[in-house]
Amino acid sequence: MNAELDNIVTSPINDYIIRFEKVYTQSLHSDVKLINTIIRYISRKKGKQLRPRLCLLSAKLCGEPTENTYRAAALIEMIHVATLIHDDVVDDADLRRGWPSVNRVWKNKLSILVGDFMFSKALTNMIHLKDFDALDILSSTAQRLSQGEIQQIEKAIKKNMTEEVYYQMVSDKTASLFSAACKLGVMTVTEDNDKREALAKFGEKFGLVFQIKDDLLDITGNVEGLGKPAGFDLKKNILTLPLIHLFEKLDSSDSKRVKRQLRNHVKKSELKEIRMLIENHGGIQFAEKQIDRLSKEAQDELNIFPDSVYKDALLAALTFNSHRHN
Repeated sequence: MNAELDNIVTSPINDYIIRFEKVYTQSLHSDVKLINTIIRYISRKKGKQLRPRLCLLSAKLCGEPTENTYRAAALIEMIHVATLIHDDVVDDADLRRGWPSVNRVWKNKLSILVGDFMFSKALTNMIHLKDFDALDILSSTAQRLSQGEIQQIEKAIKKNMTEEVYYQMVSDKTASLFSAACKLGVMTVTEDNDKREALAKFGEKFGLVFQIKDDLLDITGNVEGLGKPAGFDLKKNILTLPLIHLFEKLDSSDSKRVKRQLRNHVKKSELKEIRMLIENHGGIQFAEKQIDRLSKEAQDELNIFPDSVYKDALLAALTFNSHRHN
């Protein structure tokens, strides 16, 4: 996890993070040596683990974490990592967090099977929660994740995504897991529906900001910061918010030309030109405005909670998310 973000988000919940990591590691143990080897490889570059941290902070904001809080945080991270492994297979990606991806090292078949193993372990953790409301959230989230990914592929093929469809897709494929992380955290410590809904909405808006920021970094970032080549999403024909904005600004002939370039495996020189077009037509500023708007909406969801170090940590994480560089 980034050192700055680690200090912002983790310091108030250090002891709880240690407990979460034990539950997470124990939950993924297998009798099959190869599975454990691949899991250890994944864990060496475990990323921000932002979703389980949001889960724990949401719980602490409303009460004292329980064993179910740690189980919920662990299964949220399992689902997230499993989707990343499957995404890398779908995208034929060579890098993940700056390291060779699982599919590059162990090929696609093993990657898919290990992703499936992590999903199955998440299911086991779900059952241990023994909470039908939590199971309902998680089953809905799993459906939304796959639905959003498939919709993204469909729209990438047709190149006809609108801003409205984009938000629905991102809400499903990214924001749903952030929302579930926050809501599950509070559900494990209180039955207060107002608090549950406020944190669910906070997580949803947080996730939307997270994805739009990723869209921006794909244009403005670099491989060292992102852990993948900048422009990767453009090369993969993924329609990000700045690109959707560009298509709305270009005339019909220029729009068709850019779409044709993307469809035919965009070259480096063409990629540079598309980035310049996005910048010149206000795509970056437009995305930044959406980040500011959604961040403010997310912040407002926490107004029902009294001031505390846990509320401060959630707000600081939101601010950091809006300005991060990877």
